Order: sequence, then structure tokens, then C-alpha cells
Amino acid sequence: MFSLHLPQLMTFMLKRIFSVKPTLLLSFVISLFFITPIGAQQVSVKNSDDASDYIENINASADGVEAKITWNVKYNKLPLKGKIYIRYIKDNLTKLNADPQWKISPAIDPNTTSFKLIDLPVEEKMAYSIGIQFDGDSKGQIVWSKKKSFKTERGWTANTGLIMRILMLLGSLALFIYGMKIMSEGIQKAAGQGLRQILGSMTSNKIKGIFTGFLTTSIIQSSSATTVMVVSFVNAGLLSLKESIGVIMGANIGTTVTAWLVAYLGFSVSMSDYALPIFLIAIIFMFLNNTQLKSWGEMLAGFSILFIGLELLKSGVPDVKGSVDSLAFLKSLSDYGSFSVILFVLIGTIVTIVVQSSSAAMAVTILLCERGIIPYQMAAGMVLGENIGTTITANLAAIVGNVHAKRAARAHFIFNVFGVIWMVIAFPLFMDLIDYLIQFKYPSPYVDQSARPIALALFHTTFNILNVLILVWFTNLIAKTVVKMVPVKNESDEEFRLEYIAGGVLSTPELSLLEAKKEIGKFGDVTKRMAGMFKDLLYEKEKKKKKKILERIGKYEVITDRLREEILAYLGRCAEEELSKDSQEKVRAYMAINNDLERIGDIFYQMSLVYKKKEEEKIWFSPEQRLNIKTMLEELEKAFDTMGENLEAVSSKVDLDKAYKNEASINSLRDKLRLENDEMIDSEEFNVKSNVIYTDLIFSCERVGDLIINVSEELKQKK
Repeated sequence: MFSLHLPQLMTFMLKRIFSVKPTLLLSFVISLFFITPIGAQQVSVKNSDDASDYIENINASADGVEAKITWNVKYNKLPLKGKIYIRYIKDNLTKLNADPQWKISPAIDPNTTSFKLIDLPVEEKMAYSIGIQFDGDSKGQIVWSKKKSFKTERGWTANTGLIMRILMLLGSLALFIYGMKIMSEGIQKAAGQGLRQILGSMTSNKIKGIFTGFLTTSIIQSSSATTVMVVSFVNAGLLSLKESIGVIMGANIGTTVTAWLVAYLGFSVSMSDYALPIFLIAIIFMFLNNTQLKSWGEMLAGFSILFIGLELLKSGVPDVKGSVDSLAFLKSLSDYGSFSVILFVLIGTIVTIVVQSSSAAMAVTILLCERGIIPYQMAAGMVLGENIGTTITANLAAIVGNVHAKRAARAHFIFNVFGVIWMVIAFPLFMDLIDYLIQFKYPSPYVDQSARPIALALFHTTFNILNVLILVWFTNLIAKTVVKMVPVKNESDEEFRLEYIAGGVLSTPELSLLEAKKEIGKFGDVTKRMAGMFKDLLYEKEKKKKKKILERIGKYEVITDRLREEILAYLGRCAEEELSKDSQEKVRAYMAINNDLERIGDIFYQMSLVYKKKEEEKIWFSPEQRLNIKTMLEELEKAFDTMGENLEAVSSKVDLDKAYKNEASINSLRDKLRLENDEMIDSEEFNVKSNVIYTDLIFSCERVGDLIINVSEELKQKK
């Protein structure tokens, strides 16, 4: 096929053929073979006019390596027998070349309002415009519309099997989830200490609790991680049930940040165009020696992978704009009013439970809605279901927790379910509100699919904020309800156990150290109680009560052994992960402290056995000996108090001077008692057997003091 210039050229040739020199004639004939084909021909472009005066509503939708261009013709303005053309080219060539070589379609009948471009480059941004050639224009000039663009996708051909398509979609989703995980862990490593301080500052103030939950979830991009930690804190008694509800409310608002990232950066802004350059920066950071920069590199790498995965998802899901047949089934499901909303709420819940990530479920929902596969209103219903699905993780973590942990998890479930219930009732009015708000900047999502990602993000955020504003006044009622749902069945619910890390759920290593630190603090309290038990044993006169105290000390010794083993196992799992240098030192310090505390438990148990032997052999202490042991235990009690304060304090407030004073007092008392004991050896009242046991107990107490100061020193070195 020849160029549009061919008729004019033929007329000119016939008039001049015989007057041209043979050499020029030969050159002209040869040149005919090099006239540009229609697929890439040169045309004379008339820039002064705009074809949009005659054509409107120009749109393009790409599907793989094909693109469908649609438009509407203003027939009242377009002259009869005019022709329409489409020109297209790689978008970057229009920026690099002032006179780019456009490809041009064959002439299109003006009565046609669509045309399909085929065999386009894969995953390429293409520029295009529509042109009009008027009937009778002897120069063959074309008036073009303003340049627009579309992007081709990876796409799947007809040869791609259904199973392969499903696997590719699941792989893309897996890449998205992996990117979210890497980004979250990178942020937590980079800002681990700050996050620990935030989580440690949770108070009974409802507003503070909500803000803490919001801030923590916004930073780590995982409401599940936040709620699992909240459950463990309630399990340990760091947070009360009412306080935990406020934090969970804040986490629900914080998780909506993910929807905005996906909606805005994934759809409104083509973030995938910048993903690879960001990934390059991430890799550079990860190869540096600076631990902090390495962590930020991981965060950037996860950020890039997240949006690459989202782009692969987008390219794997076809766009069904205008395809009534493809939507017929889903539209039929959306014709049942509130029942349809409930149905899609259930679908959203199931999807979230399956993928175990409300962020991933939200991304899939936004994508399917933007592509027109699911109706906008039903996508909003799925978003509500995802709010319920995300509570499953916390409830699973609470299964092996105590009664308080189960109550916190149930409170999260009740809060979200009740919110969904009132939203289903008010659904039509709420959707009208979102439609009104979105139109301040974007077109209505009911008529423009491109506005739906932002509309769903706005829906998600507005719903969670309103839900918090409504239910924050019912915190006490929610607490009472879950207490009735999960009553205390027996005393075992109140027994000592691994409380902070009872669920065995290892959140990211950096934040897990906070839980381990609190667990070690409770371990210290257990050893202090053993000191109190031995003091009670010293003055108890009834044999039955003495026996019970001895049994209790033995039980606590078993508890200290179990605490040591399980905390060490937990710290070992933390150490297997990639940690910052600061966190590696914390793990080492916590392991050493853990061992010291277990030795304290062993010493008190051995002291109880020595005392038991004394009772069995009917060996008696003098009043002075009994008083001296009591005084030593009282000095130990002061040292235990200081150790407990240091275990709870932040690094900068560890009071090592006070700990040294306690240690000096213990050593001084030991020396004083030893001298007094040496002076008593030659006296008639001296009892050898009693003195052996007495000396053993005094020096055992001094060894406990040495271990207590070791704990404070480890905390000061690195906490």
C-alpha cells in the first residue's frame, strides 16, 4: 500500500514524464519503492487546528500487546466523506525527536467509533492521537487531536492456559505480599528503638492509646503485627483490657494508610516506572557497612518489590471496560440490596483469611474494581469484610494465651464486626457521602473507573475513623461483653507462664526484643518472690505451712528453668534473623541476664533444701543467726527492687550507681557477719552443725547479690 501522497505524485508524473531527463526519471522510479508503508508513513501535520473540535471522548484501553482506541464523532461539525486516522509511537520518542516517525493506521470510516491497534511493543508507554482528513483537501493534510498515551502490558495470549494464568496471578500476589513484608521489616529495623519507645508508652489514656495504635501500624504497615503485640501485652498485664481496645482502634485507622499507598502510588501515579531506580538505590544501601542504611535499603527494596508485584497483578488482570457480558454474573449478585453487600463482606473476609494480609486483600480488591471486574459498591463491601478478616491473626495468636489475651482478641473482633453491621445498614447513605467527597477532586467512581482506587481508599479510611469515633464511647461495654464471652474457668489462667511471648508468634526481630525484655522483667519478679518465700520459711513455725512453702519454692524453681529455656529459644529465633548491630548486642545481653536469673532461682531452691535438712535433723538457729539471715534477705530485697526498676527503665535511666550501693551493702554485711561468726567459734554456745548451715545460707545470699549486680551491668552495657 502506498502513501497518501500517491494520487498527487501519479498526476505529477504523467504530466512531466516525457520532459524529465532519463537519469532523473530513473531516480524517481526507484524512489517509489522507498515510499513509507502505511504502518509508518510520513504525513503533513497541520498543527494550527485541533481534531478535538470534531472528535471527543477519546480513550484507550490496552490488553497485552493490543490497544482499543474509542472516540465519539461530532457529526454536526464533521464534513461528509471525511476520513479518520490514528497515529501512534513510543512515547519516549516524542520527547527525544522533534519530528518523530509516527506509525499511522489505515483510513477509518467516520461512522466507526473504535479501532484496535495490534502487535504493539510489550510493556511500553505509547503516545497516540486521532486525526481527520477532510474530503476535498487536495494537499492531503490531517488535523490531529492532542497527544494522549496508554501503556501496553505483559498480557496473556490465547495460548496461555488457564492454570498458567492462575499461577502467574498468584505469583504476582505473592511478590506483592513479600514486598510488603520486606518493607515492614526494614522500617522496623531502621526505627526499632523508636518503635519500642512508642509501644512502651501505652497508657490508660484512650486518646493516647488510639494514637499509639495508629502511629505504630502506620509505620510498620501491619495491623496484624500491632494487634498480636497488643494481645501479648495484655497477656502480661502491661495493658489492661480497656487500654488495649484503644490501641486496637488506632491500629484499625493506621492500616488504612496501606490502601492510600496502593491507590495513589499504584494507580494515580505510575510508581512502577520508578520501582527499578529505587531498587538500585536500595541495593547500594544494602551493600554499605552502615547498619542503619542497610535497614533503610531493605525498606526501599521492599517498597520497590511491592509495586513491581502490583504492576504484575495489574498486567495479569484484564480490563473489562464496556464489556457487559463479563460483568453480567457479578452484576446479578449486586441486585439484592443489603444481602448483596453482606455476600461481598463474606467474600472479603474469606480472601483476607486465606492470604493472611488485609493489605494484600485490599490491593486485590482495588485492582479488580479499577479493572471493572467487580462493581464499585460490591468492592466497598469486600473492604468491610477485610476489616473482619484481619482480626483472625490476633485470635489465632491468643489461642495459647491466657484469659486476658483471649479477651483482647475478642474485643478486636467485636469492634470490627459491630462496625461492619452498622455500616451495612447505612451503606447507601455512606456511599453517597463518599461519592460527594470524592468529586471535590475526582470524577464520580460510578461513571469513571479510574477514580475507584482513590474512592475505595477514602471509603476505608472514613469508615474506620467514624467507627472509632462511635465505638470509643462504648469501650466499657465492649470490655464487659468479652469478659462474659471468655470467663475465668480455673486458677490455671492466673498461673505464671510466658506472658509476653506466650503465643509463640515471632513478630519482626527488632520489635520482638521489646517482648523479650518485658518477659525477662517478669522473670526477675519471679526470683524476687522466691526470696520472699524463703524469708517466710525462716519464721514459719507450723510444719504444714513450712511444707507448703518448700513445695512452692520447688515449683518456682521449675518455673525459672522453663522460663530460661523458652526465653532463650525465643531469643535464639530472633538471633537467626538479620539484626542490626545494636539489636545483636541486646540479644547477647538478654541471654546473659536470662542465665543469671535462672541461677538465682537455683540458689534459692538449694537454700530451701538446706533449710529442709536443718528441720529434718532438728538443728536450731540462735535468735542472732535467724536475725542476721533476715537482715541479709532484706538487703537482697533492696537489690531486687533496684534490679526490677532497671529492667523496666530505658537505657539512659538504668541506675547502676544505686545497684552498686546495694551490692556494697550486701558485701559489707557478709564481711561483718563472717567476723562475728569467727569470734563465736571459741564460745561454748557455738554449734558446729548450725554454723555450717548458717554460713552456707549467708554466702548463698551474697552469691545472689553478685548475680543481681550482673543483671544491672548487662542492662547498662546494652539495652
